[in-house]
Amino acid sequence: MTDMRCQLLASVASVVLIGAASTASADQLLTGSITSASGQKLEGVQVSAKKEGSTITTSVYTDLNGEYFFPAMADGKYRVWAQALGFETAKGEVELNATRHQDFKLAAITDPEQKIKQMPSEMLAAALPDETEADAQMKRIFHNQCTGCHTPGYPLQFKFDEAGWNKIINLMKVVANTGAYPGPNAKANGIIEFNRKDLAAYLARARGPGETSMKFKDRPRPTGEAARVVWQTYDLPLNPDTGAGVLGAKYPVNDGYDWNLGTPSKLGQLPHDGAMGFDGNLYYTVNNPNPGVTIGKVDTKTGEVKYIKVDRKDGRYAATAHGLTRDAHGDLWFDVDPGRRSLGKLEVATEKVSVYETPPPMSPLGGAVTLDVDGKGRIWASAPDGVVAFDPATEKFTDFKSVLPYKNPKGTNSTYGAAGDRDGNGWWAQMAFDTIGKADMTTGKTTEIVLPSLKDEMARLPEAKRAFYENFADRTNGNPLPWAQGPRRMGTDKNADVLWVGNSWGASLSRIDTKTGQTTIIPFPDPAYQPYHIAVDQNHNVWGNLWTADRLAKYDPAKAEWTLFDLPVRGTEIRHISLLEKDGVTKVIVPVYRDSMMGVMTLRSDADIAKLKTAAR
Repeated sequence: MTDMRCQLLASVASVVLIGAASTASADQLLTGSITSASGQKLEGVQVSAKKEGSTITTSVYTDLNGEYFFPAMADGKYRVWAQALGFETAKGEVELNATRHQDFKLAAITDPEQKIKQMPSEMLAAALPDETEADAQMKRIFHNQCTGCHTPGYPLQFKFDEAGWNKIINLMKVVANTGAYPGPNAKANGIIEFNRKDLAAYLARARGPGETSMKFKDRPRPTGEAARVVWQTYDLPLNPDTGAGVLGAKYPVNDGYDWNLGTPSKLGQLPHDGAMGFDGNLYYTVNNPNPGVTIGKVDTKTGEVKYIKVDRKDGRYAATAHGLTRDAHGDLWFDVDPGRRSLGKLEVATEKVSVYETPPPMSPLGGAVTLDVDGKGRIWASAPDGVVAFDPATEKFTDFKSVLPYKNPKGTNSTYGAAGDRDGNGWWAQMAFDTIGKADMTTGKTTEIVLPSLKDEMARLPEAKRAFYENFADRTNGNPLPWAQGPRRMGTDKNADVLWVGNSWGASLSRIDTKTGQTTIIPFPDPAYQPYHIAVDQNHNVWGNLWTADRLAKYDPAKAEWTLFDLPVRGTEIRHISLLEKDGVTKVIVPVYRDSMMGVMTLRSDADIAKLKTAAR
């Protein structure tokens, strides 16, 4: 097997260095309590602190007594703010040179539009009307078609009349899920065009000049495990080769931290997939064309960002990367496109990069590339028409093709997610066709599992509309039928024979027995949730990022229980989730795409909080 094996330059250096704690500085504690204007203790209120000159923000939540406890932080001057749905943001400053107690009173928001602007995307999407069959059909079209290149909170925070919504839809039917305008002669999305007039009228009733038809429901604030977590978010510089550079912005103007500013726009964001190395630092891939970075590295102690670059063969840009996974040695594997999309390896200790290219006529890596390491140490990665496996010991690739051809009479059967199980077999999703492929490494054969369609969505369609969809011949990953499940990026339980798949359009998980193929569909708590990527921890818990929500989800299969964790920022648009389980501590790592940051959520126990309380008092 040809190995480009070019050790490629780790280059371009420090983008930002914050005023972090020096080794001589003592760490201090910050605590306090949050009440309403009337004095009521408020549980589950988010409190955030950011040191002056820093790019690192720490966020915690109040307990049932309305008290919050930050982990020990370096001394210095901090901006501190507290916020909860339905309340104005309270802000303050603290000089942290000893244990400090900072209280806040939250005032209720009285402006209905301000309440809407503050809401996370999934609450806005859930509030869209569906009491009639016609409205339910349009809600499904919005759920499937209008969340391909942005989170639903971005358009729904604005109000337009029917003509305005029609203009937006006319644009989006050619932009579709790419997020980029392809020009005036681009082919329109057939499903959006088929529903354009009805969808514009529906959205004008929901978010137009008149009285809204949306039905908003209050949502409980975080409690229990979800209120004990601590978030650390790391700001990442914007891509200087985009409009962000033209405007001179190093970081997003609206970075999502102040919910009252609404869901941020997207301009030059860099992170796509991300993970934490065994060295405790963060690494992320960059999928947007740019001049200087393929893999970004964040020093979690200082916030310093370093760029690691693989050159494109044309010499103009950095080679872009998409998927990322960590092997048992702590090294990182990613797909990279120096001219033909290949497999890359980053040796974390030395920052040496090696690139491995599949040999023709084998397909290159492709699709929305996802990578995983199986129980035998092989790397699995998606290819446009199936999946490939790479053996690091022999440096040999093996490829498997999807049962349904890549190009077929119904559309394009492109691969989305990929995973490897503990027996050394590979799995992949064909999102547009609701099928899951399996590669048997022993026999070399490919089989597939077809997921059940959403029967309720099929049943509510009039015969003429159902016939249109059944005969629709341009199915792609971003152009689903109303009854599609939409299997996306997946994860296997390496301590059990189970594959878990996030179904974006079905708002559900697929649990697949990797031995028998038996499949069970498990709905998310809310049909507005759209899972994107799945990771499984050593205790069999299933973790998922919610692409169109500012939340993460954990599902405990033993108890059939869900826990939902709020993110500290708005408009997150997360595409990837990974775990680091070390020394009894679980860290959940997510690249916060739209806000251009990396996020780390650390689980804390009751005992952890009790120690902080004792130290603070």
